[in-house]
Amino acid sequence: MKVIVTAGGTGGHIYPALGVVDKLMENKNNQVLYIGTTDRMESEIVPKLGIKYESIKISGLSKNIFKDIVNVKNIMCSLSKCKKIIKEFKPDYVIGFGGYVTFPVIYEAHKLGIKTAIHEQNMIPGKTNKYLSKLVDTTFVSFSESEKEFKGKVVLSGNPCGEKAMNTGAHDKTKLGFSKDKRLILIVMGSLGSETVNNKLREFLESFNSKDSEILFITGKSSYDNFKDLKVNTSIKIVPFYDNLSGLMKVSDLIISRAGASTISEILSLNIPSILIPSPYVANNHQYYNALDLEKKGVSIMINESDLNKEILSEKIDLILKEEKRIKATLKSLPKLKASSIIVEEMKK
Repeated sequence: MKVIVTAGGTGGHIYPALGVVDKLMENKNNQVLYIGTTDRMESEIVPKLGIKYESIKISGLSKNIFKDIVNVKNIMCSLSKCKKIIKEFKPDYVIGFGGYVTFPVIYEAHKLGIKTAIHEQNMIPGKTNKYLSKLVDTTFVSFSESEKEFKGKVVLSGNPCGEKAMNTGAHDKTKLGFSKDKRLILIVMGSLGSETVNNKLREFLESFNSKDSEILFITGKSSYDNFKDLKVNTSIKIVPFYDNLSGLMKVSDLIISRAGASTISEILSLNIPSILIPSPYVANNHQYYNALDLEKKGVSIMINESDLNKEILSEKIDLILKEEKRIKATLKSLPKLKASSIIVEEMKK
């Protein structure tokens, strides 16, 4: 097959797309072209992986009329460029995983009569995907509760990040200086971190003192300078980033994180108890609903960012760790969807 994959803007869109690219490239007869933006994170990540890459200049509309004049011009130019790219590559299938870049690619592929699909990572879909679902042949969803939100053919696939996490080897936490006999608590607020949450965690980290647990706090690159000299117990290690988070999650006993779709899929796939602090700054408040779903399943505790403090976090950590066996048993009983495999098999059909 010849497949165009498109996604952009954030890791929540890009990494599920790359999970499907990995699955496609297991067959050497498949050819993949990735269409992304000129200046977002996919423009750096994807070419380094040796994946054929084409870029278009596009951004979302704002409330600034002068910026929007430029944005509308970019959208029109991107439609024209996408049409040209598609005609030259001649794909059998085009699939989008979200971000502004998805719209012109899917729209032009549909007009040219090519089989198309989108993947929705979150429980509450965005406006673009709801519109595109009326054009595409298939909409893949990560949550069964999302199926009713879309028109046309809907397939429950799960999130490709989950399958990729399952296939990742576990890291040796002792090489990071942690004890093999103590619980490891992983705290991370996404690839960029969260300055707001990090500042709320400061007092908790300064007061943390446990004989049974250790903490790895990943600040995000932009916040690390504010924490590198923090006076904390020797059971806490603070780093700006970590390359292979899935491998680290496999040897963690508890993760404290945002509730992005990719993180949720990894938590479910790797059977990790969690405390989720959904970002209130995302479209449709979708992280809240992602976290709420896990809390209803009895495998996670949600803390609203506005409620977060030292006392509440300490209380919830104790509660989760006391319930660890029950939570892990519940997690193991939940279905594990091999999303990339499901999506690629559907493409073949």
